[in-house]
Amino acid sequence: MDLQLAGKQVVITGASKGIGFGCAVSLAQEGCDLHLVARNADLLNKSADEIRKGNPSVNVKVHSFDLSNSESQAALVEVTGIPDIWINNAGAIPGGNITDIDEQTWRNAWDLKVFGYINICRHVVPAMELRGSGVLLNVIGAAAVRPQPTYIAGAVGNSGLVGLTTALGSRSIQRGVRVLAVNPGLIVTDRMGDLLRQTAEAELGDPGRWEELIPSDPAPGTIEQCADVITFLVSPRASHVSGTTLNIDGGASAR
Repeated sequence: MDLQLAGKQVVITGASKGIGFGCAVSLAQEGCDLHLVARNADLLNKSADEIRKGNPSVNVKVHSFDLSNSESQAALVEVTGIPDIWINNAGAIPGGNITDIDEQTWRNAWDLKVFGYINICRHVVPAMELRGSGVLLNVIGAAAVRPQPTYIAGAVGNSGLVGLTTALGSRSIQRGVRVLAVNPGLIVTDRMGDLLRQTAEAELGDPGRWEELIPSDPAPGTIEQCADVITFLVSPRASHVSGTTLNIDGGASAR
């Protein structure tokens, strides 16, 4: 199936590793030109070089930004312009229960992911609507639909971002713009290990036992499984999908 993505301009935040990098690889293979965004410039450049090597005809630009403040969020949009597709993926909300997460930690985490996504939407979606075309996809997380007390800041923040996606996407499609999201469950990334170590320390008293907490039913998904779904959703082949958040968790949220 031709996804009709060749030549599309795509911005991906949190693109140096994990799901963001997986999306970059998948979209490059479809012929998209990429703007890759992350804080770590060295890792970002290394990831971009890997994509260029495998896809020499694709234009890959890198932008090192700390998206935890509103000035950088606005500056990024100024630098990249309004692309055909924007994927919000930058975020790292820590694990912990209501007594573990102090107010400043909570605010710092939300500045990057929750307010970061909100502010990017504020800049990008109206401009896309004015143009009459575009797709914005939020990579959120299954804690939005499977909230756990040991990941409370993520559960509450992710739930809000699902609401943001629904509210925007329910009407933006009338102006030619799709806003949608995915909720990845456990995906085999460095972040999965970090979160499970925090849980193992809280529940088992030993972060080194984190592998004992990896579920087998369903087993964690792969970056490629997640990136393939996102690639389809941002393509013209999914042109009737907006305001929707798709769970990518092997059926865990349906149980």
